[in-house]
Amino acid sequence: MINDNEEDSRMDNEHRIGQGLYYDQMPAGTRFRSMGRTITETDLVSYINLTWFTEELFVDQHHRPDHALPARVVPGGMIYTFAEGLVAPSLQYTGLAFLGMELDIKRPTLVGHTIYVHVEVTESRPASSGNRGLVRSRNTVVNQRGETLLVYTPLRLVRGSPVPA
Repeated sequence: MINDNEEDSRMDNEHRIGQGLYYDQMPAGTRFRSMGRTITETDLVSYINLTWFTEELFVDQHHRPDHALPARVVPGGMIYTFAEGLVAPSLQYTGLAFLGMELDIKRPTLVGHTIYVHVEVTESRPASSGNRGLVRSRNTVVNQRGETLLVYTPLRLVRGSPVPA
């Protein structure tokens, strides 16, 4: 029979499934891609209702022929938040703070698009104190056709790898 202390020490030596990356595991030049996420009508309606983002472009189907785009347009803010959700597993248990970003919307996203996030680490360095670092990336959100929809460059405070005792 294994007691709790033995189980805890044994688990300390195992890699946790779903564990995010430490800043020192993400040097500049590191690249990865998220899984995909198809944007549905329900996603759009839920986002609009949650945020009260009731701009006519997003809520009025009756005047759709008067709009430049024939399909339901999705707010850029929604695409950014979905992109962050897709990237979140890379920072599970390791991300400490979101410090800021620049965001550039390149083209409209429509209901039915499937989005992916291509991440490239552009800066990774130790923070001024503690076992943590600053990581900046260029996150490019693309649709199923590879068209760039949105680009943002978050700066995050991320834990460093555990120091052996």
